[in-house]
Amino acid sequence: MTDATQPTPPTAEQIAGIIDHTLLKPEATRADVAALVAEAVELGTFSVCVSPSMLPLDLPAGSDLKVAVVCGFPSGKHTSAVKAAEAAESVAAGADEIDMVIDVGAALEGRIDDVRADIAAVRAAVPAPTVLKVIIESAALDDDTIVAVCRASADAGADFVKTSTGFHPAGGASEHAVRLMARTVAPDLGVKASGGVRSIEDARTMVAAGATRLGVSGSRALLAGASGGGAGY
Repeated sequence: MTDATQPTPPTAEQIAGIIDHTLLKPEATRADVAALVAEAVELGTFSVCVSPSMLPLDLPAGSDLKVAVVCGFPSGKHTSAVKAAEAAESVAAGADEIDMVIDVGAALEGRIDDVRADIAAVRAAVPAPTVLKVIIESAALDDDTIVAVCRASADAGADFVKTSTGFHPAGGASEHAVRLMARTVAPDLGVKASGGVRSIEDARTMVAAGATRLGVSGSRALLAGASGGGAGY
């Protein structure tokens, strides 16, 4: 018997609708990105997420596919002025959303005011309706710092906080971090779980923890897993 008190897990279609279908490999070519866009349209993902140098994208006529672009990626060690310029250039070239990386070292040192100012600089360069997501590298931070950075992101006008670049050796998204981030910022900000979300089970776990967007590179395999097709990068 099904427990009526338990929410129904999201379907593959619902999961697809919150995926940023991602290609950020340094060796990615324009042909790879064109294939990414075609696959995103076929799978029904929310967006594609690419590097700034790949803009502008050739989207199918009538498509509502969004374009997300990373900023200060992957180290976050760029100056605020450089991040702001990069974000503004990306929006001018067609980006709908910006995923910026914080200076993780500043957060670890407790320089939360500097982190807030960094985010605010990018926000000023790309005001609404551009969506601003803040990548905090949650696996590299303790819980108190995660909370502090999430609050700084909200104060600076961000729309989302995001777990990870997927490139940091400390790791990617965890259920614990997503739950903590959601508890800190919801319902005012969204939470994007990114890094290591490889299966439909991973995706549903992150959604249950509070994720409202997912960063996935292996979207086809992940979504196939909903019908027993397996999953992974």
